[in-house]
Amino acid sequence: GIISLISLAVLSYERYCTMTRTTEADTTNYRKSWTGIILSWAYSLLWTVPPLFGWSSYGPEGPGIICSVNWHSKDANNASYIVCLFIFCLVIPFAIIVYSYGKLLCAVRQVSSIKKGPGRSREQRILVMVVVMVVCFLLCWLPYAAVALIATFGKPGLITPAASIIPAIFAKSSTIYNPIIYVFLNKQVSEML
Repeated sequence: GIISLISLAVLSYERYCTMTRTTEADTTNYRKSWTGIILSWAYSLLWTVPPLFGWSSYGPEGPGIICSVNWHSKDANNASYIVCLFIFCLVIPFAIIVYSYGKLLCAVRQVSSIKKGPGRSREQRILVMVVVMVVCFLLCWLPYAAVALIATFGKPGLITPAASIIPAIFAKSSTIYNPIIYVFLNKQVSEML
């Protein structure tokens, strides 16, 4: 889950950088791509290894068929890890996504204000794609984060195993939504289909 969140943040930033560069992209140089992939995995590893060394722990989630962070433990060790996960693996990636897509949209608006006509419809398509991607990100991850925070800081038993299944499924399946959104909302791709 964390790698998908971090990958979405890295991809949004890379998309912003690629679209706002004044020079043509070098399609033969994969160094930046590999750097993004390696940094995404390293950052994710940084946040998934601590429970193996005693900062919180892993255990069964929901009805006990999947493994996740122990959301139900109320001790300070576990609560601090949950808060850090929330900040560094949800809030910060979301802020990067909003910043990158917001800046990308501003750049597209500047270009389309200079060029009238087809630029306006392109701007609207990009705006729709950005809004849909951000909303899907929130729909996938906010319920899961809310359930985790309620389970950690709320009354014991407030979140039942059955109630935690749907948010977990949405969060775990989030990696499939962006490619689908991109395919259906990108005019160049949809024309090929």
